[in-house]
Amino acid sequence: MNFGRILFFVFACFMLVSMSSANPKWKIFKKIERMGQNIRDGIIKAGPAVAVVGSAAAIGK
Repeated sequence: MNFGRILFFVFACFMLVSMSSANPKWKIFKKIERMGQNIRDGIIKAGPAVAVVGSAAAIGK
């Protein structure tokens, strides 16, 4: 009897999660994704500057 209640509770939780909206009110994962994109864009933009510094250091030696 106890197992049946536990199984019903797990099934009910699964149904609630599957029927919930895909767009939650707090978007922490979107903020983390945006932060990662900003870091990636910064690395891409800094690439040419790093290459110039590297070639200047090679000329200086």
